[in-house]
Amino acid sequence: MSLTGVFAGIFLLLALYCGIDPFKHSAIYDFPDFVAHKIDLPPWSDIPVERDSQNLLQKAEIKFLNQVQGPESVAFDSLGRGPYTGVADGRILFWNGESWTDFAYTSPNRSELCSPKPSPMSYLKNEHICGRPLGLRFDKKTGELYIADAYFGLMKVGPEGGLAKSLVTEVEGVPLRFTNDLDIDDEGNVYFTDSSIKYQRRNFIQLVFSGEDDGRLLKYNPLTKETSVLMRNLQFPNGVSMSKDKSFFVFSDGSCGRLVSSSLKKKNL
Repeated sequence: MSLTGVFAGIFLLLALYCGIDPFKHSAIYDFPDFVAHKIDLPPWSDIPVERDSQNLLQKAEIKFLNQVQGPESVAFDSLGRGPYTGVADGRILFWNGESWTDFAYTSPNRSELCSPKPSPMSYLKNEHICGRPLGLRFDKKTGELYIADAYFGLMKVGPEGGLAKSLVTEVEGVPLRFTNDLDIDDEGNVYFTDSSIKYQRRNFIQLVFSGEDDGRLLKYNPLTKETSVLMRNLQFPNGVSMSKDKSFFVFSDGSCGRLVSSSLKKKNL
């Protein structure tokens, strides 16, 4: 047999293995209704050409190396204290200037399942029990910390910390499955993302592979306690950030590789 024939045979065997998946190694094995969606990436002409010519990011100082596991969002309170950050075991920690201390947590059902583990990935299978705080922002007027927990939805906790209070777990009858990030405007309204109504954070690989377009951008009004859908059919919406003057915000439309800006002067926002 020629060398070409050997390679063709190997390729065929690999194709059969991937198609049949006899040892259940595929990331989508447990998702029989998995569907891949088209992702429309921006054209090359729209990609910014500016670069960090001074390599400022690479030269940045690494803080708290090996002190916290899986830190996500960081926040500082109205007095400038912090940072506060959510970690892999479901706690929100506070840096008091000398050491990390417990500040808050999102799950009322914490147990030994949430005890320290070798790596952040070790917590994945129990995240829905222990909680996984992602986005954090302080309302500088009230001192309350708003939390986007991947499993428990939008929450908040007072300046004293402790168990966070649940604010939103579903919108229009559809449960929050992957609450991701948030930010707050001058009136106290909270803008936050629900990355998918199908996949949870522990299934983020499947969400990336599928390009599922069921993510939502949401708004919570603390006065009326109402939550509205601002945008639908987003592909893995993620980070949210207000402008310095609070006149607009930007969020990440993750799978599409783009940032979307939205003015707060619009009546529907």
